[in-house]
Amino acid sequence: MAQVQRMSRLMVKTLRDDPADAETLSHKLLVRAGYVRRNAAGIWSWLPLGMKVLENVSRVVREEMDAIGAQEVLLPALLPKEPYEATGRWDEYGPELFRLKDRKGAEYLLGPTHEEIFTLLVKDQCTSYKDLPVMLYQIQTKYRDEARPRSGILRGREFQMKDSYSFDTTDEGLAESYALHRQAYIRIFDRLGLRHKIVSAVSGAMGGSASEEFLAPAAAGEDTFAYCPSCDYAANTEAVTFPGTGEPADASAHGPVEVLDTPDTPTIETLAAFLDVPASATLKNLLVKVDGEIVAVGVPGDREVDLGKLEDHLAPAAVELVTAEDFAGRPDLVRGYVGPQGLEKVRYLADPRIAAGTAWVTGANQEGKHAKNVVVGRDFEVDEYLDVVVVEEGDPCPTCGAGLKLDRAIEIGHIFQLGRKYADALQLDVLGQNGKPVRVTMGSYGVGVSRAVAALAEQTADEQGLCWPAEVAPADVHVVAAGKAAQTELALSVAEQLGQAGLRVLVDDRAGVSPGVKFTDAELIGVPKILVAGRRTAEGVVELKDRRTGEREELPVAEAVARLAAR
Repeated sequence: MAQVQRMSRLMVKTLRDDPADAETLSHKLLVRAGYVRRNAAGIWSWLPLGMKVLENVSRVVREEMDAIGAQEVLLPALLPKEPYEATGRWDEYGPELFRLKDRKGAEYLLGPTHEEIFTLLVKDQCTSYKDLPVMLYQIQTKYRDEARPRSGILRGREFQMKDSYSFDTTDEGLAESYALHRQAYIRIFDRLGLRHKIVSAVSGAMGGSASEEFLAPAAAGEDTFAYCPSCDYAANTEAVTFPGTGEPADASAHGPVEVLDTPDTPTIETLAAFLDVPASATLKNLLVKVDGEIVAVGVPGDREVDLGKLEDHLAPAAVELVTAEDFAGRPDLVRGYVGPQGLEKVRYLADPRIAAGTAWVTGANQEGKHAKNVVVGRDFEVDEYLDVVVVEEGDPCPTCGAGLKLDRAIEIGHIFQLGRKYADALQLDVLGQNGKPVRVTMGSYGVGVSRAVAALAEQTADEQGLCWPAEVAPADVHVVAAGKAAQTELALSVAEQLGQAGLRVLVDDRAGVSPGVKFTDAELIGVPKILVAGRRTAEGVVELKDRRTGEREELPVAEAVARLAAR
């Protein structure tokens, strides 16, 4: 049966110029090529061409999930509050959770992810160890109230995601389910044509133990990951940890604390310049509030605090920066001149580099003054060491010690060994072989389906436009009629032949549109093969072009059809 879409009847409007608000390549091209349109900040409509690509990605995901024995279901997106309260995530998610009330005042949320609801489903359906293991998945719209929706469909308030969940009676079973998903994800991204890297990750609000991300390297990526060129180590920068603390030093080698006049030096840069010392010799003290309590975090002056890492270490506590109002209520905390020595009622956390016996230049807790020879363990104590610095290129690899490299990437998948967090909260047990209750252990696995579309656009586009891999392209062949009636007639005839051969065909038969515009649109839309009925139409010869390589070849119609059909 013919699979031919005529552009004269297709709802598509291409644009010559980039949208004014577009920052990333995928945002620009998906809008210009007529794949998506913006409705509001972070809310997008998928147009016919976009739907074809989205459905192709979903098909690949669905095929690979089915191949490992996972079963597809569809759960509601509008969810009751109570299960999320039971697990603590009603509060942990914070402002990113869409909350609403019905006319009777009952509270609901729009699901960002469905661990709780799947747990309750299995609790209802599975009562014996004989019912497990089971793996369930859905492809569904998710919701997240992003503070700054941006980058088109890369970071929206609603998005398409495949989320799946495994339920086992043993930790060994969970490890097997996790491994099955991991291999399925590799096959999914390979089939989609996405270059990807598997990296260690943090679990965050999801909870659990083992966690890995699948990242698609791209300049537009919002994730930074570290990798080692000398071994196979790779991790999201928030998951990079450096073992132990720094080497203890001999505190007796340092003189007494000396207070220095350092006017107008509230930053590390101004202080280092004023004293003519390296920033690494200074101690930076960042004040944050942890569940409302002021806490100091110390790191070397040449490093920055990674707030994501800090939040992960202190979860589920809420972490936020102190404000001017907080300083006003604590006259003992002098903004720009805080030092750990003499601090009262302030818990002090420090990076492992702030080792016992080391001496630092830091704030003297007086306006315009700093102190030198402030020694750890002599002049102040560290309450807890946490690895919270932003990872920098050249930091030692935790595995082999070689210098790390950094790269940007888009998160396209994430897999978690959740363990029994949700089963404990929602009392998910089955009867074991001995007739006694067994607590179920879980895994959670996500693929960003709509995100994968944007990631593919980022990785494969060129100066002319989109350039889809064959597996996800909206058509196999884009047939272009150069303009005249005979050329349009030939283009439609060739399109029908290709369709009858089982190919998906997009044919540009638009009247009144110049050949130049049609050629430009063909490049912009990005179908893998372009077939042009042009100047040699009378001879029954067409031009076949490979969209990615740009290679062109003139062929008789029959040969062109045969070659494309034999793909």
